[in-house]
Amino acid sequence: MNTLLLALRQLRREWRSGELAVLIAALVVAVAALSSVGFFTDRVRTLVEQRAGESLAADLVVSSRNEIPEEYAALAMDNGLDVARTLTFPSVVRTDERSQLAEIRAATAKYPLRGKLRVSDEAYGAVRQVDGLPPNGEAWVEPRLLGALGIRVGDTVSVGRKTFTVTQVLDYVPDQGFSFAEIAPMLLVPRGALEGSGLLGPASRVNHRLLMSGNQDAVATVKSTLEDRLESGQRLLDIRDGRPEMARAVERADRFLNLAALVAVLLAGIAIAMAARRYAERETDTVAIMKCLGSSRRGVLLAYLAQLLILAVGAGALGLAIGYGAQEVLVYLLRDWVGQDLPAAGPDSAPMSLALGLIILAGFGMPPVLALSRTAPIRVLRRDLGGAPVSSRVIYFVAILSVAALLIVQTGDLELSGYVLGATAGGAVLLAAGAAALIFGLGRLRSGVGVAWRFGVASIVRRGRNSIIQVVAFGLGLLVLLLLAVVRTDLLESWQAMLPEKAPNHFLINIQPDQTDGVKQFFTDNGLEEPQLQGMVRARLTHIDGTSLEEIDFEPEGMSRRFAEREQNLSWGLELAGTNSIVAGEWYSEEDHGKPLVSLEEEAAERLGVGLGAKLTYNIAGEELVATVDNIRHIDWDSFQPNFFMKFPPGVMEVYPATYITSLYLPDEKAPLLLDLVQEYPSVTVIDLDAIIAQVRDVMDQAALAVEYVFLFTLVAGVLVLLAAVQASRDERRFESAMLRTLGASKRTVFAGVTAEFFLLGLLSSLLAVIGSAGAGWALATQVFELEFRPSMELWLIGLVLGTLWVGATGVLATRKVVKQPPLMTLRK
Repeated sequence: MNTLLLALRQLRREWRSGELAVLIAALVVAVAALSSVGFFTDRVRTLVEQRAGESLAADLVVSSRNEIPEEYAALAMDNGLDVARTLTFPSVVRTDERSQLAEIRAATAKYPLRGKLRVSDEAYGAVRQVDGLPPNGEAWVEPRLLGALGIRVGDTVSVGRKTFTVTQVLDYVPDQGFSFAEIAPMLLVPRGALEGSGLLGPASRVNHRLLMSGNQDAVATVKSTLEDRLESGQRLLDIRDGRPEMARAVERADRFLNLAALVAVLLAGIAIAMAARRYAERETDTVAIMKCLGSSRRGVLLAYLAQLLILAVGAGALGLAIGYGAQEVLVYLLRDWVGQDLPAAGPDSAPMSLALGLIILAGFGMPPVLALSRTAPIRVLRRDLGGAPVSSRVIYFVAILSVAALLIVQTGDLELSGYVLGATAGGAVLLAAGAAALIFGLGRLRSGVGVAWRFGVASIVRRGRNSIIQVVAFGLGLLVLLLLAVVRTDLLESWQAMLPEKAPNHFLINIQPDQTDGVKQFFTDNGLEEPQLQGMVRARLTHIDGTSLEEIDFEPEGMSRRFAEREQNLSWGLELAGTNSIVAGEWYSEEDHGKPLVSLEEEAAERLGVGLGAKLTYNIAGEELVATVDNIRHIDWDSFQPNFFMKFPPGVMEVYPATYITSLYLPDEKAPLLLDLVQEYPSVTVIDLDAIIAQVRDVMDQAALAVEYVFLFTLVAGVLVLLAAVQASRDERRFESAMLRTLGASKRTVFAGVTAEFFLLGLLSSLLAVIGSAGAGWALATQVFELEFRPSMELWLIGLVLGTLWVGATGVLATRKVVKQPPLMTLRK
């Protein structure tokens, strides 16, 4: 109790004198930055995931060929989730004159749980969103089904023993697939309408789906429970199992938001370290007097540890409040951009932010406190003696390990945390070594400049150790911000490149060989670019390295056997697609024409367990073909371009029965031409990707906004950290300024010298930060985000200039009052 009372009295005294202002401000800024980023990123991440959930029409889906047990739905509802069911199966839709294979989808009320159905009154007409499903006796169909059957809205169609009136045209269904296995046009009816149709017998190829949606914590709980209950043939899907391009966008956005949170933590650590160091230096005299008056080393240590604990609780609570308010203000200011449906901020970020703030304060504040506790009483008489040295390296190392562990827990991403912490540690070493070398060089050059610059250079060289610490602090702040900017730029440019304005929005498949010239002519006659057709042969893999698939032990319950045994799409060509890159072997050359070689996509090679040189045996229309794996490719599946797991050189597949596919961009005003195309070539199937592309682009836009806003948060945190670092040397500068002015220097000369000093420090810090961010940016972009690294000389030049101005202007503004303070006032203290 005595120790606590002493700590409180000391805090009250220091609070009145303003000695704790920097340390408290640094801790408040640290927790506020962490919590604001945490609150905001959690909200944006939830919104992005909800938008991405439209690819499944839900947050969580159980899929099975058999009826899904009612207990699964009961579990979801008991946890507060909304539930819906769908049935999907292929069947023939008939009119009096024609018939067409279609995908029949029957859904229960509330479908879809995520996203909205969009319909129009006629094919390619004005589109509107709707709630609910068609009434009994009615059906909504896709435009291509109208074209294939030669009917209009208002006509009737038959499905099994049931007859339906077509009342709307489907423009968009959230969970409509677009793989080659889901190419049939859709007909949507309420689930109860299929009773008595004769289509749902034991032999029906029905895919049952249970859709669940709601609070993300409840979704996670239900998912965890269902993973242990799933039976054979049942699959559990979330947004990352929906469309690959959607999952990719969410994954990259999620990783960047985690990166932003890591940067905020690192900036906070720098601020705490600088502020704690200054505070300990100013408390050395107080500790010496306490020891002269009888205080023990243990008593001093406990008193200052108690102060740290009180500061952590008080400043942490204040930082949380400021962080929550800051993100609420930002959301309000940006309401027109992020929308009104941004989820509420949850409490999950608060404990982690407080814990991180406490560990940073303890880790980076404790070494100076331990040094304080070992201050000799003789310092009362000999002011040149500081605190006794302490093994602070060990304590700092433990603190950094603790922060690293918390970061990994917070982000759940060991790879990302490792790269960022490694980049920071490497950057600190680079900054310290570079600063030492440059400061040594400045000492040799200071005679050739003017008075103000000579004074500034002399100050940097004279305070060599402190100058190195300041360069490291400034440089680390600039480095992590530049690192964030580099990755952010690559991320946004990657998304823009992936979905340009005229990205292919239609697939044409099942084009027969005798129709290729006619299909090309159809588009050129209508003023459109001639499509590039890609041949495709259907085949089945029968042997790997001479061993039958039935004899191979694939991974239990994995995708390998299903992938190996399903029908494969084989293609051929000499040109390597722009969305492909070779990861093993070499791409085909002219000499490979006619050779039985096959190129595998890397995931396909992994699923089959094969590498270069493996022999794959295919059954193609009853004939056997043995091909050697010649190279392995990486494919950007989110490019909306035709891509194939397996591709041969020219001269091998042309002898087999083939169909052709293509992707093309079609302006909205030309969309009705597709009805004419289908009527002229009934076998051609048109897959409309417009709605899917719009959905993906919406998710990416949301993620891009999150990237921009979180970058602003960390930028503000960086400015505040810089202020804390500048404040750390105010006392020394105040005394130095007083001495210089006492010896005859004018206020203007002293101020010009301080200006020169900070701008030189800014230039040194920025130069080293640019070098460090280039290397770290390359590693993060290529290894973590799997993006093409685009060196940006413009960004680095801007970083160099703005960093110099930023450090220089901030330092001058922060020390202006110090220079202006009357020398007599300082010397009397």
